[in-house]
Amino acid sequence: MAILRMKEIRGMPREERERRLNELRAELARLRTMVKAGGSIEKPARIREIRRTIARILTVNNEEDRMAR
Repeated sequence: MAILRMKEIRGMPREERERRLNELRAELARLRTMVKAGGSIEKPARIREIRRTIARILTVNNEEDRMAR
């Protein structure tokens, strides 16, 4: 899964953002489990990319929530 940019995230409907958020959280948990088990992952920077993408999605969701009030 590629990195999502803010422009792409803002263009998504809320349901798709939530679906992507769940997928990214599951992938992050899987990668963290592999690292904790002593294994090596192919791209260690992927963990940081996923964390940042999750933060971007949450930011857009919070912005929409605030605009709705």
